[in-house]
Amino acid sequence: MSERSGSYPRVRVSGGGSGVVSQAGGVLLVETVRRSGLDTAISEALAPWRKPRAVHDPGKILLDVALAVALGGDCLADVGVLRAEPGVFGSVASDPTVSRLIDTLATAGPRTLAAIRKARADVRERIWQLAGQAAPDADGHVVVDIDGVLVLAHSDKEAAAATWKRTYGHHPLMAFVDHGAAGSGEPVAGLLRPGNAGSNTAADHIEAARLALAQLPKKYRRGRHTLIRTDSGGGTRQFVNWLATRGRWLSYSLGMTITDQVHQAVLLVPASAWTPAVEPDGRVRDGAWVAELAGDVLKGWPAGMRLIVRKERPHPGAQLRFTDADGMRLTCFATNTTHAPIAQLELRHRRRARAEDRIRAARATGLRNLPLHDAAQNQVWLEIVQLALDLLAWMPMLALTGDARRWEPKRMRLRLFSVVAQLVTTGRRRYLRLARHWPWTDEITTAFERLQALPHPG
Repeated sequence: MSERSGSYPRVRVSGGGSGVVSQAGGVLLVETVRRSGLDTAISEALAPWRKPRAVHDPGKILLDVALAVALGGDCLADVGVLRAEPGVFGSVASDPTVSRLIDTLATAGPRTLAAIRKARADVRERIWQLAGQAAPDADGHVVVDIDGVLVLAHSDKEAAAATWKRTYGHHPLMAFVDHGAAGSGEPVAGLLRPGNAGSNTAADHIEAARLALAQLPKKYRRGRHTLIRTDSGGGTRQFVNWLATRGRWLSYSLGMTITDQVHQAVLLVPASAWTPAVEPDGRVRDGAWVAELAGDVLKGWPAGMRLIVRKERPHPGAQLRFTDADGMRLTCFATNTTHAPIAQLELRHRRRARAEDRIRAARATGLRNLPLHDAAQNQVWLEIVQLALDLLAWMPMLALTGDARRWEPKRMRLRLFSVVAQLVTTGRRRYLRLARHWPWTDEITTAFERLQALPHPG
């Protein structure tokens, strides 16, 4: 009986190939690093930790790890993916050298973190200038979402603890700049915390907000053109007081817990005061209404704080809570914005859900677990994750258009970065020839041309 061929062609596999580059699409991230000046900025920031006669620059080592994470790596050893392709990624340090650098940076603690963060902030301002109308501040406003992330630990690591979900690990607090419906977002703060850290710890929200504001161009660090947005974990008096005392108030939109005082105030709202909620396209939301609570419902909170409540019919099968009323699901948020209808303010707050997309992207980019043992080492890893996420946000902002600007990391890796190419050297110039049959070759080459058209830094 003849041997069946099956559904797929049979091939023979052997080693020994040459002139072929894997992960060739990563050249888009390399060119983003070059055109943004991130390589120079990080190298200068980490220059104090470069040892005499060192072969590898600490800034290049850190960026190599960030590039490996952006390409899908989740541990320090994954930098070997870059080491295998020196024609694209240059000379890459050995695993022991990478590990020693992380130990050195972790030992230096706050000094190295401050240096890395300052370099990222400087480059971010240049990126936004280069991006023009594609930048998140194109309308003169910036939205920063703060949210917690549960990261599981499968071994005994420093600062790992039981979480409120009865798992074990860490509970970092992250902040992301929202790029809106046309794009994704970029990280601006990452605060490593033990697994048992509270969701509504005001001191942690203040620190995360401080780190996030330091990442923004100077004109956005104070004033109503920056909106801080959180879920109910940020709805604490101490955090609102801190926001209210930063010069001219920052705008905020903070989820609030339905306390007994709030619940009683909702019951007093007359039927005529409820306004239909709206959808992003302007349509009226069926079965949902919003209203502003009158008077000083929460005594002693900062002046100018408005409480806006949403009520909606629950989905079939949904279980109501004690704080709901008349068969309606209630949610509440606080804001100090006065120039917009309450239905628009409620829609703006509801868009905070995009932070969940950013968290999903972070989990897929090195935050599925914290690979090191010491807390100081894992804080450095958290900075590396943010560098990787920066690159995955900046490259589309500068080089992609349309739906491609909204691609999440997994899709970019599959369609753009994983392409194979032939590396050809002619006349002392190197050419990366992408596979002609790859469905997204034109997308990659067009993006690379856009990046090369940008001015060189400095």
